[in-house]
Amino acid sequence: MAIGERIHFIRSLRGMTQKYLGIMVGFSEKTADVRMAQYETGARTPKADLTAELARVLDVSPKALDVPEIDSYVGLLHTLFALEDIYGLKIGEIDGEVCLRLDKSKGSTYLQLFDMFRSWREQAAKLERGEISKEEYDRWRYKYPELDQSARRAKVPSHALSDALIEELKKEKEPV
Repeated sequence: MAIGERIHFIRSLRGMTQKYLGIMVGFSEKTADVRMAQYETGARTPKADLTAELARVLDVSPKALDVPEIDSYVGLLHTLFALEDIYGLKIGEIDGEVCLRLDKSKGSTYLQLFDMFRSWREQAAKLERGEISKEEYDRWRYKYPELDQSARRAKVPSHALSDALIEELKKEKEPV
């Protein structure tokens, strides 16, 4: 998730308008909403000092806004937090072990991720059983989904196509 999307998500979570957030970080009332819209859409990227100020006003760590860097433990944790926000990834415990799980209430997001995770688990199990080599496993991972043979995923139409289909169905139901 890009920094603009994180700003938008957390601002919305806090119940703030773009204008209010913009004013709180020091933009003039006249341009506050426009400037925040530019950052949220990715037209502009905030510099470190503005990111720090946005984080202060939103009452979050600057790492919660930045594009996470997974090369550090803190960056990885903020990546997992973002996955929780976007996809409903949850942390839990099974038999005393900490685990990550998918949130079933996420509907189609849950189903699609479940199928993908199941494919991943199948490949990992093949590696554990010695049915495939580490090189074959890595090739599968780095070429995913191209090399995935599970074929459990269905392609989801784009929003534009979906909207067009709905409009056509509405037209068919209209009285002549």
